[in-house]
Amino acid sequence: MDRYFDEMFAYINLIWDIPEGDKEVCRLFFKPIRVKKDTLLDVAGKIPNYHNFIVSGYMRNFHLDEKGNEVTVDLNDGPRFFTSYYHFMNRSISNENLQCVTDCEILRICRDDVDRSAEMGETQKDYTIKVLQQKMEQEKERIHDMANLNAEQRYLKLLRNQPNIIRNFPLKYIASYLGIKPESLSRIRKEIT
Repeated sequence: MDRYFDEMFAYINLIWDIPEGDKEVCRLFFKPIRVKKDTLLDVAGKIPNYHNFIVSGYMRNFHLDEKGNEVTVDLNDGPRFFTSYYHFMNRSISNENLQCVTDCEILRICRDDVDRSAEMGETQKDYTIKVLQQKMEQEKERIHDMANLNAEQRYLKLLRNQPNIIRNFPLKYIASYLGIKPESLSRIRKEIT
């Protein structure tokens, strides 16, 4: 399970230098699990209990619109933290579902342990603020792109910036994430190849 933590620490170090003491705190509170493809880790209508770090595999975050259609709002393109952040941090009922699109290896921490580890660690509070700022900037960019780029431009940007998503997710999830119909995405892909 050292590999799980090595992946997480490498990811954290891209944003923040993590001291050895904080690594030990993480090892104490994060628990490794393996999850099968198509498992829903969090289900809409409940309070999310865990903050997940995806060591390997692919997950999506989706909700249902007023017509009952799935709307994908986040896809991971490599190791990273993946949770319904707002609802997890605020212990509120989420309208989101977290689904393993492939088999996944995950490190997870429960909400109470997040608070305990923050008290014990030197840098977790600062790191958490930095991650939330990045998440907010990504959401802001995504909203901007949805409002200002056409479907082909959104697809080309995703292809350029996050090719792992194109290679590892079904077309219907990518289309939903881009805010277009699967048949429109198929047409766009044919036109640009």
